[in-house]
Amino acid sequence: MQSMKSRWLKLGLAAVGAMAVGLPAAAQRAPEETRAALRVAEGLEATVFAAEPMFANPCDMDVDAKGRVWVTEGWNYRASKLRPEGDRVVIMEDTDGDGNADPEINSALGICVLGNRVIVSCAPNVFIFTDTDGDGKADKKEVLFSGIKGVQHDHAVHTFNFGPDGKLYFNMGNAGEQLMDKDGKPITDVYGNVVNIKGNPYRQGMVFRCNLDGSELETLAHNFRNNYEVAVDSFGTMWQSDNDDDGNRGVRINYVMEFGNFGYTDEITGAGWQDAWRKAQARGASETEKVQSEWHQYDPGVVPDLLHTGAGSPTGICVYEGKLLPKQFWNQVIHCDAGPNVVRAYPVQADGAGYKAEIVDIVHGGSDKWFRPSDVCVAPDGSLMVADWYDPAVGGHQTGDKNTATIKGRVYRRSLTCRARPARARRWRIRTMRRVTWRGQNYTTCRRRLSRSCRSSGRTWPSRGCGHGRCTCWRGSRDRRRST
Repeated sequence: MQSMKSRWLKLGLAAVGAMAVGLPAAAQRAPEETRAALRVAEGLEATVFAAEPMFANPCDMDVDAKGRVWVTEGWNYRASKLRPEGDRVVIMEDTDGDGNADPEINSALGICVLGNRVIVSCAPNVFIFTDTDGDGKADKKEVLFSGIKGVQHDHAVHTFNFGPDGKLYFNMGNAGEQLMDKDGKPITDVYGNVVNIKGNPYRQGMVFRCNLDGSELETLAHNFRNNYEVAVDSFGTMWQSDNDDDGNRGVRINYVMEFGNFGYTDEITGAGWQDAWRKAQARGASETEKVQSEWHQYDPGVVPDLLHTGAGSPTGICVYEGKLLPKQFWNQVIHCDAGPNVVRAYPVQADGAGYKAEIVDIVHGGSDKWFRPSDVCVAPDGSLMVADWYDPAVGGHQTGDKNTATIKGRVYRRSLTCRARPARARRWRIRTMRRVTWRGQNYTTCRRRLSRSCRSSGRTWPSRGCGHGRCTCWRGSRDRRRST
């Protein structure tokens, strides 16, 4: 484990739900024992970045521009009122500090760090905390949105993400039901529709985009069940997971097409999947078609699912646009599923007007069934950070370990087993930048560390960069097809 201290921001949180499955507390393992048990993809290694007693029950995470890891704790989820003063947000870095919890923050399902502002999603509110003096404590607390249903419910409002257009992207599951402004007034989006799930026209879970102050809110897609987090790539393309009705083995991954209906309920009548499945069975449908009926995939106007992954409890998601991991993970969707104890990539290919994808495991819990990945983020150096809720169970709005003496939590770092960059990769990087150059973008002389030939040439490259410490200013070309 790295040597570090932790600071506590004046916030709080709770967690991904858990349903006890009867595993004994003796099944717990020390952080290094769990790390040793993990099955990691070829070319990668896992290290323990931070662990208990520094924090416990991490349910959401963000990494800021300084490489500091912000984790929302989850002691107070549902009936687990283990911290009466409220849960915390923990900042992992190499300095000392302390702080207080916030009693209004429990079961917060999202954190987004933007400079000295932190957006915390905690139904019935979305808060903005501002640290004006840089001491790691919130000096100002504001309400961005209010009136959201689903208090202490993981189908409520989820984390915010900053998009390439300078706007905020976020979502909420079907328990959120509605969105109101900071004064408690119903919000009408830019298309003239009141934001609620009553079918006029939106149903169930939704995806949104808005300005940093919450204005000009757009409803981008609807009719999800428990869309846990929306990830946005450098082109503004959105990806997310959605949890099936328990027992249907139908967790799905979605390319979120703007203004799409995603079919959790009948768009016209609002009828659920049971009605659709009965009708399908009456037509002679086999059991293998149940998942298509659940998501109304045969209904006109429903956006096709990208991928079905079976039973699970899907959680955090991101798009990996770094180059530190092996090439098969470049520019791919990376996703946590706490149910089957796994972090996966979904390599995507164009398919007609949409996409198709396959499943590639990045890390699996192996023999440690308490490994519950709850979120995944990319650090400034391109490594992958994975938060581990670490509990014997998941789902069902409960936790398995309610003993304050044994509750645990970890953050693991995934990176290359060998940091050396092959010469071939460097040559390809320069070629790719040349191909992007003629696209008519804004250019600036690259001052990051490039190969010697690139530095001496004095060439100018696109002004985008991902902050890796190497020049990745060509980040905008998510795949080579789009950059030529």
